[in-house]
This record gives sequence, C-alpha cells and structure tokens, in this order.
Amino acid sequence: MRTIAQASVGLGLRAVHVAEILASQPKVAWFEVLTENYLVAGGPARANVRAVAQRYPLVLHGVGLYVGSAQGVDRDHLAAVRDLADELDVPWVSDHLCWGSVDGHFSHDLLPLPYTPTVARRVAEAVRQVQDTLQRPFLLENLSSYVGFAESTMTEWQFLSAVADQADCGILLDVNNIYVSSLHHGFAPQEYLAGIDFARVGQFHVAGFAQHGGLPVDTHDHPVADPVWDLYGQAVALGGVKPTLLEWDARIPPLAELISEAGKAERHWPKTQGEPHGADAR
Repeated sequence: MRTIAQASVGLGLRAVHVAEILASQPKVAWFEVLTENYLVAGGPARANVRAVAQRYPLVLHGVGLYVGSAQGVDRDHLAAVRDLADELDVPWVSDHLCWGSVDGHFSHDLLPLPYTPTVARRVAEAVRQVQDTLQRPFLLENLSSYVGFAESTMTEWQFLSAVADQADCGILLDVNNIYVSSLHHGFAPQEYLAGIDFARVGQFHVAGFAQHGGLPVDTHDHPVADPVWDLYGQAVALGGVKPTLLEWDARIPPLAELISEAGKAERHWPKTQGEPHGADAR
C-alpha cells in the first residue's frame, strides 16, 4: 500500500489537468481523487486514473456513501468503492459526515445530521461497516452547513468526535468548512479546534469560499481566504502537520497556479518541521 508523508501537500485530481500531469509529471506529493468520478470499471477515465496512480500516491475522497442516511450505506456502492481503492492501492478513503438519500431517492447533496447521541451511535455503526469492508483506514470529513436541527443536543465537534471514537475511524478536518460554518452558526472556530482529538486527524482540507448575499458559501472556486489560512495554522499548532489537500472544484485555474496556492500551506508549518514535502516537492 502506498504511503503519504505527514509533511506533504496534495492537490485534487481534476480531469482538465490529467493530460498535463501524465505528460510533465509535475512535482506534486500526491493527489486526491473524487471517488464517484471513477467507479465505473473500464473506459478512459478509469484508465487515466490508473496511469496517474502509477506515478503518484492517490487517496479517495467520496461524496456518496451517506453514512448518516437512515437506510444505511448502499452495499453495491460500497463494494465499488472498495474495488477502486484496491485497484489504486490507496492508503485511506474519506467521505463526509452527512446524509443524502432516503427510500432510494438521492439529493446529491451533503446534508447535516441532528447532533444527538442516538444518531451518533447509528452513524458509527455504519462507519464500522464501511471500514470493515474497505480493509483500510476511513476518514470522516466535517461539513460546511447553513442550517441545523432544533433537536441537536451536541455541538458539531462533539458529534464528530463521538462518531469517530465509537467507530474507531479517522477524521478529515476541513478547516475551510469550520470557518464557513462558524459564520453561519455563530460559534468560535477555535472552540471547534479545541474539541477535536488530533490523534484521529489523518488529513486536512483547505479551500476557498465565495460570498453570496453577504454570506460565505463553500464553493471551492477561490483562493484560500486569509482567515482560513490563519485557522489552518492554529490547527497545525494544536495537532501537528498532517497531509494537507487544496480543494478547487470550479473555475479551475492552470495547474501551476494550483501548485503555487497549495504551497502556501508550508508557511504555517513549524520551523522545526524540516524539509517540506509539499506540492512543489515529490
């Protein structure tokens, strides 16, 4: 199984860049692959991602397991994720702490859950099934959210921690999502960080957001905002350097610009970290 250095910065693999990546092999430490783009066996997309996997370590990041859905995880979908993870030899798989389907209907969105101990136990059971099937570490990512449930009795960070502890899984801590959610829900992002067990954090996400009607929306189509970089630095100070991924999903700039933006993460690492293994080193 491929390994990824703790002190490393990766990029999301986007179709518009695949030909350039295969032709020039830029100095990128690793790539994160959007799982659902590659679940169909055969075809050019699957061949391309296999070719990238021969040159770079990859991890899978999904948007469709819906571990919080009442019907549980779709077994066929999970089996396809397992097959792709095996084929690409990824060191871990991640997806979101959310729900998004009911009675066979799919929202194709990442919807927040009621934060209660009962829901946490049910979600943890689904996550254990996922991790047992994948036979590799599984990381849960915190959402950006804009609404909450009146019946919630826990904070989001308490809920995330409870699920991770009960499922014995990892956490993908999205710093941009913490910042965006804090502005919608009125909590201090530093309080969120203080409530996280960084021993469970296996990866960071940073990304950019847009303003719509004066409110931040997690669009992944802008450079990372300065307050998000500051919060990332605070997370690193609390939990140490972890593999860090720059997300950029729309209005995608040239690959060289993404590599430059991702490299900013290293500015927030401790001076004693040593030689970087970021987006400009492999």
